Amino acid sequence: MAILVDKNTKLVVQGITGKQGRFHAQQMIEYGTNVVGGVRAGKGGEWVLGKPVFDTVKAAREATGANCSIIYVPAEGAADAILEALDAEIELIVCITEGIPIQDMMKVRAILDTSNSRLVGANCPGLLTPGQAKVGIMPGYIATPGPIGVVSKSGTLTYEAVYALTQRGIGQTTCVGIGGDPINGTSFLDVLQMFEEDPNTEKVVLIGEIGGTDEQKAADFIDKHMTKPVVAFIAGQRAPAGKTMGHAGALVEGNVGTAAEKIEKLKSVGVKVAAYPEQIPDLIMQ
Repeated sequence: MAILVDKNTKLVVQGITGKQGRFHAQQMIEYGTNVVGGVRAGKGGEWVLGKPVFDTVKAAREATGANCSIIYVPAEGAADAILEALDAEIELIVCITEGIPIQDMMKVRAILDTSNSRLVGANCPGLLTPGQAKVGIMPGYIATPGPIGVVSKSGTLTYEAVYALTQRGIGQTTCVGIGGDPINGTSFLDVLQMFEEDPNTEKVVLIGEIGGTDEQKAADFIDKHMTKPVVAFIAGQRAPAGKTMGHAGALVEGNVGTAAEKIEKLKSVGVKVAAYPEQIPDLIMQ
């Protein structure tokens, strides 16, 4: 079993006619993801990579039965693309775009909270359910089916951790990149709850980073609601205070959001914390 995406996912690609949209659509199709079409205003009726292009997400949904959308739209138009997918009542929306203004995402969040849709991202690598569906930019070859759920703020660290697990013969149920922006659609808590409820996920890997209090909240959730073991890694242990490191949300302010604070909190609730990503398989196998 998997969470969020699987072989039954019907994916529509917003921005499929652009360079990034076309490239990654090709990668997803080659992996075996059921890409049913694309969206680009003014390009309706065209075909890209053997898939029909529609002027709107609503038209794509009506014609194909799409239940998932992925957004490869530049930052200035990405929030509107998310809103369009919400208006079409797409169940799962994945936004890869980086650099969306915070005020735009605040508007998106307000509407998202009144909808029945789920947003993953923005500024995320997407999702990968090994052997079933790849929705995003994660390289498919790094993963293999198995019992470990992975949730991460970081794209490249996700790849490193997942590949380390695969190299040790430890497969994954689903790998979820939630993104590192201050305002996003899906949190650690959301994904941890899904993994807790998934009968095929036996253990969970959580990859966090400096900035904010998401990891501390995750620790509280793990303590109160998780029955499955969790292994964690926190990036940015040597980051200087007051500087944004990588993601927009990776900012230590004063003593809040430091790696040491997060590690201490996670360890206090029984989470094993790796010193470096390659140590994760060892802790999982303990």
